[in-house]
Amino acid sequence: MQENIRDYKRKTLYIKKGFQFKFILKFCLILLAGVTISTGLLFFLSQETLTSSFENSRLVIENTGSAILPVIIITNLITLGIICIATIIVTLFVSHKIAGPMFRFEKDLERIKKGDLSVNINLREKDQFSEMAFSLNSMTQGIHEKICAVNHQLDQLLPMPDELETCKECEKKVQELKEIILKEFSL
Repeated sequence: MQENIRDYKRKTLYIKKGFQFKFILKFCLILLAGVTISTGLLFFLSQETLTSSFENSRLVIENTGSAILPVIIITNLITLGIICIATIIVTLFVSHKIAGPMFRFEKDLERIKKGDLSVNINLREKDQFSEMAFSLNSMTQGIHEKICAVNHQLDQLLPMPDELETCKECEKKVQELKEIILKEFSL
C-alpha cells in the first residue's frame, strides 16, 4: 500500500519503558480489582446459606462463605497469576505496536523541526499510525516542494547584474517571491 513500510523486526520490546510499564500496570491493577470484587461478592452473597461437609469423619455444618473462602482465594490467585502473565505479554506487544511508532515520530519530527525536509517517516507493516505517517510524509513533501519553488525563484535573482537592468525589475522579482511565500505558507 505504501512505500514507507519497513520489513524488519524491532529488536527491543521496551521502546518507551515508562509508557509501556504504566500501560501494563493499569491492566494488571484492573484484573486485581476484578478478582477482589468477585471474591468479595461471592463471599458476602453466600453468607446466608449453610453448607454441610465431612471433615475427619465428622459432619460439619457451616456458613457457605466461610467454607468456600479458602478454595475461592486459591483459585482466584492462580487465575490472577495466569491472566496477569497473559496480560503482560499481550499488552507488551500491543504497547510495542504503539510505542515504536511514537518513538519513530519523535525522532523524525525532531529532524524535520531542524529543517531536514528529506525525512521520510518509515514504519513497519503492522505498526499502528501508518496513515498518520503517510500524512506527515505528504505534508513534509509538500513543504519541501514549496520551498524548492521559492528557492528556484531566488536562483533567478542571483545573476542580477547580467539579467536585471533596473531596480524596478529586482523589486518586481522580490515582490513575486513574497507573493509565493504568502500564497504557499501561513505565516
